[in-house]
Amino acid sequence: MNTEKMKKEYFRWLEKCMEVQPVDKDVADELKAIGGDEAGIEDAFYRNLAFGTGGLRGVIGAGTNRMNVYTVAKASQGLADYVKKNFPENKRKIAVSFDSRVKSDLFAQVAAGVFAANGIRAALYKELMPTPCLSYAVRALGCAAGIMVTASHNPSRYNGYKVYGADGCQITTEAAAEILAEIEKLDIFDDVRITDYIIGEEGGLVFYIPNDVYTAFVKEVKKQSVLFGDEVDKDVSIVYTPLNGTGLKPVLRTLKESGYTNITVVKEQEQPDGNFPTCPYPNPEIREAMALGMEYAAKCNADLLLATDPDCDRVGIAVKEEAGEYVLLSGNETGMLLLDFICSQRARHGMMPNDPVLVKTIVTIDMAERIAAKYGVRTVNVLTGFKFIGEQIGLLEKQGKEDAYLFGFEESYGYLSGSYVRDKDAVDGSFLICEMFAYYKTRGISLLDKLNELYEEFGYCLNTLHSFTFEGSAGFEKMQNIMARFHEGVEAIGPKKVLTTLDYSRGLDGLPKSDVLKYLLDDNCSVVVRPSGTEPKLKTYISVSAKDKKTASDMEQKVVEALKVYFE
Repeated sequence: MNTEKMKKEYFRWLEKCMEVQPVDKDVADELKAIGGDEAGIEDAFYRNLAFGTGGLRGVIGAGTNRMNVYTVAKASQGLADYVKKNFPENKRKIAVSFDSRVKSDLFAQVAAGVFAANGIRAALYKELMPTPCLSYAVRALGCAAGIMVTASHNPSRYNGYKVYGADGCQITTEAAAEILAEIEKLDIFDDVRITDYIIGEEGGLVFYIPNDVYTAFVKEVKKQSVLFGDEVDKDVSIVYTPLNGTGLKPVLRTLKESGYTNITVVKEQEQPDGNFPTCPYPNPEIREAMALGMEYAAKCNADLLLATDPDCDRVGIAVKEEAGEYVLLSGNETGMLLLDFICSQRARHGMMPNDPVLVKTIVTIDMAERIAAKYGVRTVNVLTGFKFIGEQIGLLEKQGKEDAYLFGFEESYGYLSGSYVRDKDAVDGSFLICEMFAYYKTRGISLLDKLNELYEEFGYCLNTLHSFTFEGSAGFEKMQNIMARFHEGVEAIGPKKVLTTLDYSRGLDGLPKSDVLKYLLDDNCSVVVRPSGTEPKLKTYISVSAKDKKTASDMEQKVVEALKVYFE
């Protein structure tokens, strides 16, 4: 959008936003505040907030490039039009859930009001609920679609709008394109039909999801147990933090009903709070978000720290080493431990299904394939995004082989061991981690001991993620130029020669086309480069195999330094 058009749109918003429904005074106040700020107007209006397979995600505020009641209402109108085109009247129902973020409840109500105004029934959770509970409700209630208002683990100034298909997975590339086409037909003020969600409730088009749906979800999580009657001391000391998100009730309920009662909750991070006052970046992947939990663990002399992100689809852990210090495990390390635990338990008890399948993303540690192969488990690699793992579960279901799905995980702390939902589930992940931890502790084995056993058996492998942020319109253009440079070809990355380049933008291995490059390097190393689907970032995933941790770390640093040249 050129400067003249941006200014015109700004003044239109200034005029319209207090006249049309819904009204959000915060948007009006911000529009007035940026009146003389050309850079501020440009950042707010230089584009429409991107809509894709991850739905919407952006900074909360005024403008077409922001999360606000108007952009949410427009996206909801587009989704409503898509549902009306593709589903018969008796199937037009959309499940709605929201997390603890700023305005999440408001955005959920606005979406429900749009659906109701379009004659579509909106099934709304009465209180905030995790993303996996939304995925479960879509299938349990036979919905045509679902939305989850969340920005997952982003900083507090962000919010988002995930869209789910009737299968409980986040929408496919094709569905996203169809919904986007509907959205792009609309004028953000003139073409959106909306009613107050309370009026929709009175008219029967908005209803609250029954509590027994949530109870059924918890029961399904508990069914994922792989102890099979083994003796386990469940009185392990656990510190848990929901990071001011949605995990408190479902995680505690699942663990306590399963016999884990020695649980201390991090008080400052216990209750829902979209400002995340003690963890500005509420992502269990980073040490800062885990710091307060580790302080609690030390004070309580706890055996295990669990932390779930705001929409409770990711879980991170810390465990105590012999010296008493707490060590954070990566998503890859926890995933490998869970994979080996599930496989070994099923194999030992004769509970392994026919043709068992592990599903992982292409950026998740390759060592998992070697662990799976040991137990006769077949590995399916998919593109980044748990929706592709969910899609594989659906394909197995269509073949009558749903039980063959054993486990799915991604390096970004997402795990799922059952087919009851089609997205990563930190309630399930927390439950399985506690089972695994208690099982090994009862037998005098720490998770660090077990992890070292795996490295001794399969060789040491170091996987790291490095992100480069590019804010605003200039940053967006720079990201495109950097990816174009990578697509031109790379012969070596630091001391490692590129043996093969896998360009997924061409649709390799039957996977959808995606702007992802994977460089297979010598000595069983690799680098993946891709733009984030939800944030203004380019991400690089580095995998280094070596004889020991120090050698791998030294080599990883050389690869990182070589990559930085591309991002300058």
